[in-house]
Amino acid sequence: MVDDKTNDVSAAASQEMLSDLDWITLKKDIGSEHPQELSGDKFKRKFQENPFVPVGCGLTTAALCYGLWSFSSGQRKTSQNMMRFRVFAQGFTVIAMMLGIVKASLK
Repeated sequence: MVDDKTNDVSAAASQEMLSDLDWITLKKDIGSEHPQELSGDKFKRKFQENPFVPVGCGLTTAALCYGLWSFSSGQRKTSQNMMRFRVFAQGFTVIAMMLGIVKASLK
């Protein structure tokens, strides 16, 4: 009776070990497409794949910074317009990301 429980525990442990090893193998397979890619090279590749996402992020950041500066200098109307533009730019970025995901899934 004790041996059955020990065998069940060891079988479960070995199954868990196999799933961990499978994950390591899968991780190596995923990374082999672009081995040891530098961050600058990765940014260039991602920018070429979907250039609208970094552009949208830049527009969002610029609108936020200018809007905050306008708010701190007392230009309320400009600040309000920049915050509205920021929301538009964020929406543009999210849509660009979704289209990029759809495009990548169709490949």
